[in-house]
Amino acid sequence: MNKPNNLESLWMPFTPNKTFKKDPRIIVKAKDMHFTSDDNRQILDGTAGLWCVNAGHGRKKIQEAVTQQIEELDYSPPFQFGHPKQFELANRLAEIFPEGMNHVFFSNSGSEAVDSALKIALAYQRARGHATKTRLIGRERGYHGVGFGGISVGGMVKNRMYFGSMLSGVDHLRHTHNPSVNAYSHGQPEHGAELADDLERLVQLHDASTIAAVIVEPIAGSTGVLPPPKGYLQRLRDICTKHDILLIFDEVISAFGRLGKATGSDYFGVTPDIITCAKGLTNATIPMGATVVQDYIYESMLENADAPIELFHGYTYSGHPVACAAALATLDIYKEEGLFEHAGEQAPKIEKAAHSLKGTKHVIDIRNLGVIAAIELEPRGNAVGARGFEVMKKAWDLGLMVRANGDTLAFSPPLIVSDAQIDEMFTTVKSALEQVD
Repeated sequence: MNKPNNLESLWMPFTPNKTFKKDPRIIVKAKDMHFTSDDNRQILDGTAGLWCVNAGHGRKKIQEAVTQQIEELDYSPPFQFGHPKQFELANRLAEIFPEGMNHVFFSNSGSEAVDSALKIALAYQRARGHATKTRLIGRERGYHGVGFGGISVGGMVKNRMYFGSMLSGVDHLRHTHNPSVNAYSHGQPEHGAELADDLERLVQLHDASTIAAVIVEPIAGSTGVLPPPKGYLQRLRDICTKHDILLIFDEVISAFGRLGKATGSDYFGVTPDIITCAKGLTNATIPMGATVVQDYIYESMLENADAPIELFHGYTYSGHPVACAAALATLDIYKEEGLFEHAGEQAPKIEKAAHSLKGTKHVIDIRNLGVIAAIELEPRGNAVGARGFEVMKKAWDLGLMVRANGDTLAFSPPLIVSDAQIDEMFTTVKSALEQVD
């Protein structure tokens, strides 16, 4: 297949459009662990697309489920009507999510799942008679999608600086990244649990009676793969419980096997009040997100509602039947093939392969957890991100897709990744590093 004859009409997201259109990277096919480029090269997928194709590409079981669903029921309105698969999917998710989290609100993306979680948190506080609890707390270097709620509680500068004042009543915890004591950590860093106490500082500043919820990623992904320090999440959970503040885990990346478990909550042994998820929910075949809440949140909303409709929120495509069919088939694959367990087995191999690059040209830190790894590069003078971008492009030329977040290279391959493919990923990126100044 030839390149499209005109690239100019499309405004690409999170992409330097002028640069890309001078030297495009076009993908025309995908199967299992590989993409096929428009010049018919096989590109090893080191990123599961965008942290989302957890079961690998081109899954026939999902294709068949989607085809059958389109033939049977292509769309059903989600307001005041229902269809069987949305109830079935909610039940399936309740089975694998932490105990007590049995109620699911569907959306179309991780960004929408986050905005839904924030709105549910605020509505819950009002419904139970705590209407002064309206403040939301995010974290520096956090990423929670691109809705105004998500960028307000998020903490990535470029995602915020262009878009005005955003939501009011939002504050941020300090981030946990401290390479001076945690560089080259294997898994969770040893130092930094005390950074959770920053929430106590914000409670002293704002008072707990004004704070509705705290939202964090159990492992920060898009900001450069930052595993939480040992004990940090438990400490944050304890402080939230102490001050009657909801804790939201944004698990758009960490859910569905990325850490070898159904959720990051399971992996870390810390249960929040709300979990957001998306990406691996449908293996990225059909867009879908979900917000999963503790029973007491749902029950309080129903018991204390001041109108027949308990939550004035939703989307035209909430619980879309085709997305539900894709998700159900995806969950079947995860279970039947033991992909969460396989991910747990591959995690130490990824850790070993990633850390083998210590001492390689330009490398200043390496981080990993589960089937995720990051290689941080020394910036090129004041041109932050330039070196990472060039290494990403060189890796593509060498047959590997890797994600560049500034000068950090992020790896998150499909959970089906083999030992040989792990070796290939890091051998290829080492070669790319050695070819870039």
